[in-house]
Amino acid sequence: MTDDSMICAGIDVGKSHLDIAIHPGDARLRVTYDAAGLKRLDAFLQEHDVKRVGFEASGGYEWRLMVHLRGKKRPAARLQPAQLRYFARSRLQRAKNDRLDATLIAVFTASLKTLPALPDARFDRLSAELTYLEQIEQQVALVKTFAETAVPEIVKRRHAREIARLETCRNAHMLRLEKLVRDDPDLARRLDLLVSIKGIGMRSALCLVIRMPELGHAGRNEVAALAGVAPYDDDSGKHRGRRRIQGGRERLRKSLFMCAFTASRHNPDLAAFYKRLRGNGKEHLCAVIAVARKLVILANTILTRQTEWTPKYVRR
Repeated sequence: MTDDSMICAGIDVGKSHLDIAIHPGDARLRVTYDAAGLKRLDAFLQEHDVKRVGFEASGGYEWRLMVHLRGKKRPAARLQPAQLRYFARSRLQRAKNDRLDATLIAVFTASLKTLPALPDARFDRLSAELTYLEQIEQQVALVKTFAETAVPEIVKRRHAREIARLETCRNAHMLRLEKLVRDDPDLARRLDLLVSIKGIGMRSALCLVIRMPELGHAGRNEVAALAGVAPYDDDSGKHRGRRRIQGGRERLRKSLFMCAFTASRHNPDLAAFYKRLRGNGKEHLCAVIAVARKLVILANTILTRQTEWTPKYVRR
């Protein structure tokens, strides 16, 4: 049960403004999203004796607020948009604006028994650098698509030069990112353990270390759910629906699927698992998802035990 008398604040994060609401009560405040506004926010929270703060993940705009709140003693949580969307539906709330969103966040924050922890400060820069690397890779894919439809040779050559430039930039940035990770002994050890698993390369290992710091500290079902490769039941009465994966961290799942494609061919344990599933009639995509789930659980086990991967499969 939650304490209904606990004073909570909800913050709706915009590009240039923050909307703050207090629950219980009807106190409201809008401040500019800058140093002066954050100072006013602190005074407002102090004035109303706020015990905990919730704010919504807002496409990266929330990072400055998160860093600011992390330096305070007051508990704070970054909430996922899907959580708040379904909470609003449960309350039959259809109207939506910044003030209403702030109130909804405050009420939802008060309803939580425990607040999810804010991300470790060590990952602030690493996450931003990894996002930049992913953006370069997206540009490479986009220009390659342009090149496929180009007709004049001179245009094709321009695309080829741009692709070469971007790939050089990508390789250099990945080396810088690896160095940043290895500057932290704990993260360096985690990175080495992950690349010991056949099927996980340096690029994917960097993504796992940065995008899923819970690895090695959570249960197998939890890490599968966080990665978005946990199948969920769809049953009701006599109906037995097809199990499907839902949610999870999209960018992490993309890297994990690339690992799964490789591991299903070259990792002796997971290749045998993939072949067994295919032999039992599983579709290719379902089998790859199952391999991805096995792979993230294996990575979690490796980091928990702090021992490098060794294959178990013996060819007969």
